[in-house]
Amino acid sequence: MLSKKTKYGIKALTFLARQKDNTPVAIADIAKAEHISVKFLESILLLLRHSGFLGAKKGKGGGYYLIKDPKDINMAHVYRILEGPIALLPCASHNFYEKCEDCTDEATCAVRKLMIEVRDNTLKILESNTLGDIAF
Repeated sequence: MLSKKTKYGIKALTFLARQKDNTPVAIADIAKAEHISVKFLESILLLLRHSGFLGAKKGKGGGYYLIKDPKDINMAHVYRILEGPIALLPCASHNFYEKCEDCTDEATCAVRKLMIEVRDNTLKILESNTLGDIAF
């Protein structure tokens, strides 16, 4: 299941992508428009800023803004930053692989085989979409 952090992060990025002139938007304005707790949104936007998606301006007229064109922000990258591994099991992960403790034979494990298929299809969808695709 998608975490609220990831859901709200995507909603906030989409909101910022839809701004006409890419001017900074106050956290409170994003939170109000997207029905997100300001405190929770602060931590999400800070993470997205440190990950290179957002810039921030302090003071009057300040807030967050996109520093990349929405068409250059791949949703697989956003997902990994906010949610972590795309695979539902560590043994099916490309980037975060770990052998399952209870597994006796990965090569014949039906659960692993299914989760690799789920991972591959999820990855295909996320990689084929950018913020520009979903925001407009």
